[in-house]
Formats: sequence, structure tokens, C-alpha cells
Amino acid sequence: MATKVVMEALSPTMEEGRLVKWNKNEGDAVKSGDVLAEVETDKAVMELVARGDGVLRKRLANEGDASPVGTLLAVIGTADENIDSIVGASAPAAASAPAAAPPPAASSAQPAQSPAPQSAAQSQGEASAPPQQKAAPPAAGPPPSAPRAAPPPRPAAPPPKGNGARPGATAAPGGRQRSSPLARRLASEKGIQLGGIQGSGPGGRIVKRDIENAKATGGAGRSAAAERLATEGDFKDVPLTQIRKTIARRLSESNGPVPTFFLTSEYDVTRAAEFRTQLTEMGEQYKVSFNDIVIKAVALALAEHPEVNAHWLTDKIRHFNRVHVAMAVAVEDGLITPVLFDADRLSLWEISEKARDLAKRARERKLTPEEYTGATFTVSNLGMFGIDQFTAIINPPEAGILAVGGSESKPVVIDGSLEIRERMRVTMSCDHRVIDGATGAKFLQTLKQYIENPLTLVI
Repeated sequence: MATKVVMEALSPTMEEGRLVKWNKNEGDAVKSGDVLAEVETDKAVMELVARGDGVLRKRLANEGDASPVGTLLAVIGTADENIDSIVGASAPAAASAPAAAPPPAASSAQPAQSPAPQSAAQSQGEASAPPQQKAAPPAAGPPPSAPRAAPPPRPAAPPPKGNGARPGATAAPGGRQRSSPLARRLASEKGIQLGGIQGSGPGGRIVKRDIENAKATGGAGRSAAAERLATEGDFKDVPLTQIRKTIARRLSESNGPVPTFFLTSEYDVTRAAEFRTQLTEMGEQYKVSFNDIVIKAVALALAEHPEVNAHWLTDKIRHFNRVHVAMAVAVEDGLITPVLFDADRLSLWEISEKARDLAKRARERKLTPEEYTGATFTVSNLGMFGIDQFTAIINPPEAGILAVGGSESKPVVIDGSLEIRERMRVTMSCDHRVIDGATGAKFLQTLKQYIENPLTLVI
């Protein structure tokens, strides 16, 4: 029995996916569990695996196509199995098209007769091939209503100079050069034409470094249209990636329906800065970032304030007994929030190690869905980009998010004396359906105690 290959929900929030690359061709033998294709979800590039054994009989989606979850992408079956009903159901427009009817040019070149019945697949195959028929004898005087004979086909135009593949470049079946999914995405974003690049990967495959080298040499391989756009165009349309589509949808769900208010507090981080310097001097294994300190402090404060460590679930509010802190990581296509599970129970150095690993794999689009879902609270830090203060948008169903700005030296009056101290501002966005003003203020007071007394993070 034939097995349908559909666009699966490869992440909990995925609504559609973009087919990046087929790993199997039509006619290839397939076993259950084989990787059929690579799919770009809203967060990462995932593998689409076979759910049955047999032969890949038909591929119904092209590389680069975006399809909603549940869309039929391919069919696996035995070599002699009839799959017309499955394929036909996936393309009703093609099945209903009058493909069996002869074209107008054929009606003047052949005697009128009823065409033989044929399947949609047959008629589609014949429509793509040039008609093989004899020329009609000249008519003595055709009536005015007789259709005019079709003109002979024009010879194929030669490929334009300078835009074809360079000598030695390896082309995939159909004349398309072989390239990695990442290389294709980078080339599309930078307006670089793959046909003008010599691949350095296995078999001449174009890889990431080839695109970067093309950019470094002044955009070698860019099409003439792309060059004109860069210098003369008024604008450039950039297609939405799956992650950018999801960000747009999620922010629309949050910024409108969620009644949000903001609480800003300024902390003295002089001791935290000194503490971090002392740890660094102890050796590389003790080195932590300022963001690690903030995450640990937030996790401990959340453990004391379960009313903030909460989700809004429409008909109820869920207070969590475990603390799972997500950290916002900027990636090329937008933002992703990998999660540090049970962050309050992790040591500062465990947080540092896990955070570095998660951030690295987030930028490489290698996170699994389990690693970026399930957070109870989120921290977003733009201090390293020179931002003093900002507000962040809540990621539903979470009830809050903390926006962390950069630290700076400021003159501060302490016990009647003027001192220069390191100060940092944080702003918490609160869902007012869950968190009241006083509740949020108490949480920020607890957070202040941890950040201004960093030894409490390690004892």
C-alpha cells in the first residue's frame, strides 16, 4: 500500500515549512526512517523522514516551495503500484484541465477524430513533448474561418555570456548547479547568482565559503539585474523565511491582545562586574558572561515568585514549580529563544556552558524543538549591542519577559558622597492578566538583591 509523504509539523509552533532539499530522487529505494528531505521550519532546518518502505514514486513539491502542514509532498509505493488516485487528488486542477484535447495547431494538421481516452498523467507527459505529426497538404482555398497553421518553433536561444556556469562547475539533473541549502539561502539574500560561482565542495558543490568568497571579491557572480538593483533600484523585496513569518505572527498575537505594562528598575552592578573579573582571573573554566549572571539571578528570583513564573491559559493561570528560562538569541533570520531548563538548580558555570552551546547551535539552525519550547520566562539582553534601555514583547503564553540594557559608569550619591558606579537598567514587560504592578515590583526587588550581591549566586 502506498505511503503518503506529507509536510509534518516538525516543531510545536510550525504551520508551514519550506522544502530546502530533496535527499531522494524519484525511483530511489526508500526504507522507513530514511531522510527524504530537509525542511526549514519556523525555528530550524529539520529532517523529513520516510514513514514506509518502497520506492519514491513521485515528488510533488520542488526545492524552495513553502507548503502548509499536511500538504502531500511525495508518494512512496511499490514499483508497479498504481498511484494515480493519490497524485490526482493532490492536484485537482491538473486532473480537470482539458489536457487530452488536441491543441489548435493540431486540428488543422490532422483529420478530425475523437482522441483516445488517456489518463491525466499521460496527457501531462505528452503535453510536455513536441508533437510528432506530418504537415498537412496545402489547401486550395481554405475558408476564412479555418485556423491558421502554427508557426515553426523558434530555435532555443544560446545562453547569455557571463551568466552560465563556469568551466568545471558540476550541475545537478536538469541543469541546476549542486549547492548546499545554506549556500542557496545566503546567495538569495545577497543577490548572488549561483551560476557564476565555481563550487569548492565535493563534486563541485557550492558551499557557504564559496558564497562568502564571492561577497569578499566584490560580489562576483551577481546577476546584472542584482547589480542594477544595488545601484539603481528604489527598493529590494526580501522573501519571508519561515522564522520571520513565525515572528510576525507571534508578535501580532502578543502586542495586540495581551494587556501589557512595563516596569523599569536600575541596579548597581559594580560588584557583579568585579565578581566577573575575579572569576576570569581564576582561569578559563570559571569565566562567565554578564548575561550568565543575569540569567542565574532571574532564575533564583522566579523560584521565589511563582506568580511571575506563570502562563496565561485563557481559562486559568498556571504557576510553575520548575523554572525554565529562555534566552533570546539573535540569528540571521530573526530571533530564537533556546531554553535553560531548571535554571535555578544549575550552577553559574553550568549555565555559562549550556548557554554558549545553545547560542552556537541556534545560530547554526541546529536546535531541536525540545530545546526552544517549554520556557516559563524569557530574558532578552541587548546590552552587548550598546542599548541602554528597551522594552521587549512578551512571548505568549508566558506572563513576562525581562529586557536587559547595557551597564555604564554613572556618578551616584552614596551616604552623602559622590561615587562613580556601574549601573544597569532592566525593564520587565508584564501581562496584566497574570501579573499586577505590585507583584512585578516585588519580583524586581528580589532580582536586585541577587544581582547587586553576586556571591548569593554561588553559595
